[in-house]
Amino acid sequence: MTTSELLDGIEAQTGPAPTWSVLFLHGLGADGNDFAPIVPQMIRPGWPAIRFVFPHAPVRAITVNGGMRMRAWYDIAGIDIARREDEAGVRQSIAQVEALIAREGERGIPPARIVLAGFSQGGAVTLATGLRRSQPLAGLVALSSYLPITPVSIAESTMAARATPVFMGHGSLDPIVPESLGRQSRDTLEALGMKVEWHSYPMAHQVCPPEIAALTAWLGARFAGR
Repeated sequence: MTTSELLDGIEAQTGPAPTWSVLFLHGLGADGNDFAPIVPQMIRPGWPAIRFVFPHAPVRAITVNGGMRMRAWYDIAGIDIARREDEAGVRQSIAQVEALIAREGERGIPPARIVLAGFSQGGAVTLATGLRRSQPLAGLVALSSYLPITPVSIAESTMAARATPVFMGHGSLDPIVPESLGRQSRDTLEALGMKVEWHSYPMAHQVCPPEIAALTAWLGARFAGR
């Protein structure tokens, strides 16, 4: 697949003629169906019509899983996910996500009314994409995740993007993406001047109802502000 091809995925609209979009990137080995069920849980009265887009990541070989092919936003070389990072894979996914953002623009929704969200690998690509934009998005959501290729991402971040609000949620018992890595990324973003709303929950590598409730409230604040 080339970066010029739009990723496949599934969509859900909460009303006709959406004025907002939420792009949600799944985690390693999942697909766009993974988080689609949260839409009915999150919608609140008075929200604008929203288009939710759940793209499927490309299928690729994952080194840490013995070369098994699965949907992933980038390769993972070992258990320590923050070492020997697949920078080329991250950059390819950034380009593919940017193509989806551009399509939303073609459908009448500007970056200022687009929220980019993701879980685990999807959250990593979310942060990497959001930091590099010359036109900031309405918000970034990273669940059980971290900022990949950190030094390069910092160097390539834009002043405009640093104004983007961020929601981060993490499990204190996460054995896949340690909460300490998530906290380090939070601190990195805050050092860049970004406003990060951080939540920690006694859970593993997953989401939980209180986290969805907090995210719903955070999204509501974004929608109300435009």
